[in-house]
Amino acid sequence: MNSLAFPRCPSPLTPASTSAPASPPSPSPRIKIRCSPRAGAPRYHLRARGYSRTRVVAMAAAAPASPVKEVLPSPLTSTSEPPPLFDGTTRLYIAYHCPYAQRAWIARNYKGLHDKVKIVAIDLADRPAWYKEKVYPENKVPSLEHNNQVKGESLDLVKYIDSNFEGPSLLPEDPAKKQFAEELLVYTDVFNKAAYSSIVSKEAVSEETVAALDKIEEALGKFNDGPFFLSQFSLVDIAYVPFIERFQIFFSNIKNYDITKGRPNLQKFIEEVNKIDAYTQTKQDPQFLLEHTKKRLGAHRI
Repeated sequence: MNSLAFPRCPSPLTPASTSAPASPPSPSPRIKIRCSPRAGAPRYHLRARGYSRTRVVAMAAAAPASPVKEVLPSPLTSTSEPPPLFDGTTRLYIAYHCPYAQRAWIARNYKGLHDKVKIVAIDLADRPAWYKEKVYPENKVPSLEHNNQVKGESLDLVKYIDSNFEGPSLLPEDPAKKQFAEELLVYTDVFNKAAYSSIVSKEAVSEETVAALDKIEEALGKFNDGPFFLSQFSLVDIAYVPFIERFQIFFSNIKNYDITKGRPNLQKFIEEVNKIDAYTQTKQDPQFLLEHTKKRLGAHRI
């Protein structure tokens, strides 16, 4: 799915700078840039949405145990030799700062595939020619080398990883939730475009952006047995969280707008997803994302 807001990496909100850390520091949901998104916000409790803390703990326990901190490889550049391609090794090609690649990365982590799917990082600002010539002609990330084939497109890869590898399922059995999942996946590009439009504008946050955020708030409240889109953590959360992560940073610091204010479901979603190692292991330094986005958008002049 291509988004007008977020062209495939690199994009205006996915800096292609080589200064991104090769091995991202262990992130924390408590990292603050200029002001905390929780500052002044009311505290919402799980029971207000009709589910208990015991239920949330049980859902979290379904995820695979967090492995020893993974040592991530340095990004490969135009001077780097290719890995031994199509040798039977499954490789996930990503860029650490790309939200699309982050989707597939989270799925790989949540399924507990650290030993079965090798991360290969690509420097998008100085990408090696062999990546396009020998791996993925579209020359984008993410891509997955598996069974002597290479597949791409982030949402397709999340589904592929879920279907073709062992580990916790990323989609519930409930038919109603499956149908809602497809509706939300279709909406991802619309949401990204609506939110992005306000970030690049010198005007106040638009009604279109507010409506898109309100739609996310409503979607998070559809089911009352968990804090995520389909109650339990799923591929829908994986589809949205890289972008919500960035929008929370950018709106707070560029627009002085708290996307969680008046949206308790979104607030709780952000709190709970930051307890999932598979996601937090993929997060980048917020200051890095912010400063490079400001430079690319000229946002320092807003």
